Amino acid sequence: MDFGLDKKHAFVAAASRGLGFAAALELAREGANVTICGRKRATIEAAAAKIRQAASATVFAVKADVAVASEIENAIVAAQQKFGPVEILVTNAGGPPPGFFADISEENWQRGFELTLMSTVRLIRTVLPDMKKQNWGRIVNITSVSVKQPIQGLFLSNALRPGIIGMAKSLADELAPHSITINNVCPGWTDTERVGEILRARTAVGDGSLADEMQKITQSIPMGRMGKPAELAATIAFLCSVRASYITGVSIQIDGGAFRGLM
Repeated sequence: MDFGLDKKHAFVAAASRGLGFAAALELAREGANVTICGRKRATIEAAAAKIRQAASATVFAVKADVAVASEIENAIVAAQQKFGPVEILVTNAGGPPPGFFADISEENWQRGFELTLMSTVRLIRTVLPDMKKQNWGRIVNITSVSVKQPIQGLFLSNALRPGIIGMAKSLADELAPHSITINNVCPGWTDTERVGEILRARTAVGDGSLADEMQKITQSIPMGRMGKPAELAATIAFLCSVRASYITGVSIQIDGGAFRGLM
């Protein structure tokens, strides 16, 4: 299937590792010119080099912390200067730290708000003028299955990520007349560094081992395993494609069937 992404300019946030990296790699394999950003220059440059080697693609790396408004703006400007207007945006941010309500300080709430919700708002707001001028665009927000079913010990994620869903659903109405789609992908338990951090945090406050925590999770998933970043990335690539022109305002979980709700 031809996704029609050849030479499209895709900007993928927080793409030095994990889900963001996988999304950038998949879009590069589909022929897009890809800009990626991350907080550490050496790390994001190394990620760009890996994508270039794996996909024989044109990749531009920008140092940017998506929790800082000015760095988002600077990153988008640099991307536009390199490849022209951003036509595809994949929003992403490292998840807020795990913890329960009593563990979360005022400072952590504010940091989580800036990182999880406002980074998405600012990224979208920065690229929308060009998308509207072109009368075409694709926006995909990487969130979490926690927007549909809260995850124990991830209080900040459970509280803040649903705001992205509400924003995207409202924006879908406003952007549809401009042929711009906006959708959300909701990964379940996926084999990433972030999940490793969550499992270690759980073992630190519980009696079980890391292997015990892993077994609990895989037993709760009908497919009997965690997801792979590439499986999420394939869904993102489709939603960014010309083939997905009539899909907007939806939230798709990629979780091996773990979420049992109807919607």
